[in-house]
Amino acid sequence: MSEMKREISIPTDNDGFVLFKCPLCGEYFKLIPEDVSADDVINIWCPSCGLKSDNYLSDEVLELALIMGENILLDNINNEMKKIERQFKGGTSSFKAGHRLKKKTENPLIPYIDQLEIQKYSCCSKQAKIKPIMKFYGSYCPYCGVHYDGN
Repeated sequence: MSEMKREISIPTDNDGFVLFKCPLCGEYFKLIPEDVSADDVINIWCPSCGLKSDNYLSDEVLELALIMGENILLDNINNEMKKIERQFKGGTSSFKAGHRLKKKTENPLIPYIDQLEIQKYSCCSKQAKIKPIMKFYGSYCPYCGVHYDGN
């Protein structure tokens, strides 16, 4: 079977921030994609709990990735069944692929959390969008983990 690759487009909000979710505390926050992929960024810290994780993808992104993977698998199965059908065509035995397996709908992601406010982190000269209460009580810089007291 041939290898198929698909890309998931995670939309940004009107300010250019993308939604993340901490798997450790469950809090949502937003970062600018170019900042996250910068060469000087090695780890990302959760602005809420201050812990590092390997993955901050939201449940919606993970669900879409699973659906896309399943659809790629179904495409491959359908294509292989058609190949087998063509191989048996005209011979003494026959094989009918039947109906194609139905793929699931891949709904586009929508940046649905808008109650977050921009917090500037002077230590790294970067920004994040966090809950307003975190701005008041304090948060952690997502790029270096330094704790910032509330304003």
